Amino acid sequence: MPTAAELGLDPGRLSLLYEYDAQKYLRSLPEEHFMESVAQATQRRITVLSFDQIATMRPDIQCFSELLIQYPIPGENPDRPARVVPDNMIVAHPVPIAAETSFMQPLQPVGPTLVLEYVSKSNPRKDYEDSYRKYEQLQVPYYLLFHADDETLRLFKMMHGQYLALVPDSLDRFAIPELELEVGVVDGWARFWFRGELLPLTAELLADLKLERGARLQAERRADAAEAKAEVAVAKANQAEAKANQAVAKANQAEAKANQAEAKASAVVAERDDAIRRAAVAEAELAALRAQFNTPK
Repeated sequence: MPTAAELGLDPGRLSLLYEYDAQKYLRSLPEEHFMESVAQATQRRITVLSFDQIATMRPDIQCFSELLIQYPIPGENPDRPARVVPDNMIVAHPVPIAAETSFMQPLQPVGPTLVLEYVSKSNPRKDYEDSYRKYEQLQVPYYLLFHADDETLRLFKMMHGQYLALVPDSLDRFAIPELELEVGVVDGWARFWFRGELLPLTAELLADLKLERGARLQAERRADAAEAKAEVAVAKANQAEAKANQAVAKANQAEAKANQAEAKASAVVAERDDAIRRAAVAEAELAALRAQFNTPK
């Protein structure tokens, strides 16, 4: 991603425009944007604690949480930046990054090396497909996506201008050589190895992880049980509906038979009435003939 100088832009002016844009963006955010699930918050704690330890050995590796990234879209007005907010962002640079309200990409010496997002079904506060597209625009070398609900981890690497999903190694870990880092899932959480060593967590955080994961598994079991009950209820409702449909079909058949019987009865009555009429005509004709023969000549 080019810098302001490479774009031929005035850094001072661009800084003011981006600052205004950041404040405007912040005011426009809905309340749910600032809400996250316990799982998302817990994973962020793991990440921050891990990178705090890494920073003591490699001070150039800097970790940021929920920091707005602003960047120009190629071919569009650079005064109107695009925006994206990763859950965590890792920047590798020997000098501390100066970023107060936002990470103004054209004004920074380097871009992010790694962005991390934590997905939870209970709190879908971001459009992750849109974020994926924006990280590709930014050409961020690595994009990590952790799904807390099913405890799955995916790592994408920028290759020839687009992301390629990486395959974990034999230890089920993903490597990021530029950061001397590996990442994998341990006890349901994304954990980090630095220079081959698993980064430890505090006893308090480990206890919280155990409790949160236990609560999450219980919630999943309750959800599965509720879903199973719902499926049984739906099956019973479908059976009842099928029986009702059968009953309606039988009733329709009975009604059709009744209509047929009524039609036959009406035909019989009509035939009887016609027979009576013909008999009356015949009797009248006979009476007329008798009267003719009995008349004296």
